[in-house]
Amino acid sequence: MEITDVKIRKILSDGRLRAVVSITLGDMIAVHDIKIVQGDERLFVAMPSRKEENGIFRDIVHPISSSARRLLEESIIESYEKQLVEMKEEEESVSGEGTEI
Repeated sequence: MEITDVKIRKILSDGRLRAVVSITLGDMIAVHDIKIVQGDERLFVAMPSRKEENGIFRDIVHPISSSARRLLEESIIESYEKQLVEMKEEEESVSGEGTEI
């Protein structure tokens, strides 16, 4: 099943949580509350989870194979980085308005 859409729902700058993302699979299934987290060495994707009574978090949905996980991570992080670039360009264009002579 292919990832047909990635929506960056929220971007954060404080703490290790960088973004909250939703994806659509095959234009048929939506998965919400995927998190992009800053690890010690790189960004990684944390799938939606819930806390059980014993305090352990369990994924609600997750890729079965390492290739599926890699596809998800690459697509999600690529979309996140693209969104950051677009936000930076927009910020620069707004802050640069009115400075030309």
